[in-house]
Amino acid sequence: MNIREKYGIPSNAVITVAGTVGVGKSTMTTKLAEALQFRTSFEKVDANPYLDRFYDDFKKWSFHLQIYFLAERFKEQKRMFEYGGGFVQDRSIYEDTGIFAKMHYEKGTMDPIDYETYTNLFEAMVMTPYFPHPDVLIYLEGSIEDILARIQERGRAMEQQTPIDYWLEMHERYEKWIDSFNACPVLRLNINDYDLLNDPKCTERITERIGHFMKQTAVLRK
Repeated sequence: MNIREKYGIPSNAVITVAGTVGVGKSTMTTKLAEALQFRTSFEKVDANPYLDRFYDDFKKWSFHLQIYFLAERFKEQKRMFEYGGGFVQDRSIYEDTGIFAKMHYEKGTMDPIDYETYTNLFEAMVMTPYFPHPDVLIYLEGSIEDILARIQERGRAMEQQTPIDYWLEMHERYEKWIDSFNACPVLRLNINDYDLLNDPKCTERITERIGHFMKQTAVLRK
């Protein structure tokens, strides 16, 4: 019996990992997929044709960038479910509208009409009973001090050079977003409660929590 069967996680489950920069989404995605014998779904940043333009002119290209992200994530979400599930996904489609598009609108780098068009499209595509939502969203959380320390220790050069105020704002926005998120069940994991890189038994403990959580939420849905 493998770990997935041991803790009652369905072979067709789709698990999404969310959280701000520095919490270890990619590591969690990789380790969980290995333990569950699932496939991984990572964001394809290199193929994005709008990123360079966006960084040159936020106001001009923010709407285009968010529409591109929405389309790509929508296609990826469909692909995972059409494949029959069995995926761990790095980042969710919900963060784009709940955090990033909203931030551009509030900061004036996205036109109000563009923002309304974007949110209407998002709701029509995603916030419906027909859209295949994940079985569970794992939210990785931690104090801003711990997250900043991780960014300085492990982050990319661009992230380490980003002003601290930006990370403070991101942390606050993520916390507000997850507190009101209800598109699918949410399992919160504090980044100080595990060490995937140095504790080989850690992944199984997390898998056990996921299995227990999924059983609980299945009962509540009945």
